Amino acid sequence: MSTQVSVAQAKAEFAALVSRAEAGEEIIVTRNGKPVVRLSALTTAPVVYGDLAGLRIADDLSLPNDIVDDFLAR
Repeated sequence: MSTQVSVAQAKAEFAALVSRAEAGEEIIVTRNGKPVVRLSALTTAPVVYGDLAGLRIADDLSLPNDIVDDFLAR
């Protein structure tokens, strides 16, 4: 579900709009009747090792060996 509000209305009702966005509603903020910003909840995807499979680690990268080993093992 999407709702459009003007910049002025968004300024006046910002906390309420944030709460609505957190609840899953998409808020479109308009300026002079044109959509300019979308307010929606952040999605946090879990980190899955292996997403960077095939990534080459530079020899001069300064990371502890256990971190590099853990990355390469997965």
